[in-house]
Amino acid sequence: MSDAVDGVLLLDKPSGPSSNAVLQRARRLFGAERAGHTGTLDPLASGLLVVALGEATKFCAGLLEADKAYRARIALGVRTATGDAEGAVLSRSEVAVSESALREALARFRGEIDQVPPMHAAIKHEGRPLYAYARRGESVERPARRVAIRRLDLESFEAASATLYVECSKGTYIRTLAEDIGEALGCGAHIAALRRLAVGSFTLDRAVGLADLEGLPPERRRDRLLPPQALLESWPQLRLGPELAARFRLGQAVPAGAENGRVAVFGEDEIFLGAGEVAGGTLRPRRLMAASRGAKSL
Repeated sequence: MSDAVDGVLLLDKPSGPSSNAVLQRARRLFGAERAGHTGTLDPLASGLLVVALGEATKFCAGLLEADKAYRARIALGVRTATGDAEGAVLSRSEVAVSESALREALARFRGEIDQVPPMHAAIKHEGRPLYAYARRGESVERPARRVAIRRLDLESFEAASATLYVECSKGTYIRTLAEDIGEALGCGAHIAALRRLAVGSFTLDRAVGLADLEGLPPERRRDRLLPPQALLESWPQLRLGPELAARFRLGQAVPAGAENGRVAVFGEDEIFLGAGEVAGGTLRPRRLMAASRGAKSL
């Protein structure tokens, strides 16, 4: 158990492989018992993939609500079946769009908007992911979802290509945003390239490339890991004395003089115990670290 790997890896996913393929390569490199991530990137997309190893997988939900940031290059005048460069071309249109017209169109998509998820999404309809229907050439009704576009900046524009910087809420589909912008301009559009720059407070400049990671000796790889509680760094912290910590670790509710809500719980010597929720002065465990594998506070 002393060799068990529990931690968070900020990985710069390359364009091409699936998120799961990259995840499994990272898991094998560290010899971790299990691995998970906090949000899929399409094979075409590159950038920040937050990977949880070992006990850290219990706390991935801590980032599921987090905002994300992207740099997207959109190709105007071409609609594809998937909304990105990997799909079959559905139509081509002449592009007669000025920069001012593009900026006016972008303004319509800032703030809270409704998005219809693409058919190639992983969300499920009647127990099956949408992409399973799409692969069979089927289309199903998808209700629109409310998302928030915090920032939508035009970084460059030339002919039929525009590069956008996007900050958005969870559940936002950048390929759908590109398609909707193209529709608003009357020429259609798709994602030509996409790079994720941030997930919550984690940024791409802190990430390591997969090839670089594979080139490191095992002891140096472990230096790239953040502790499991990094996934909960935006949560309030609650510290327990020895007696209450022991009870909490056994899955028991304990008294807590803290505000209601989710908390990251620590015991003696700043050892991370797990995630809990306070309600009415009582702390209840939600996800616990294995007793022999606590991690010190950040």
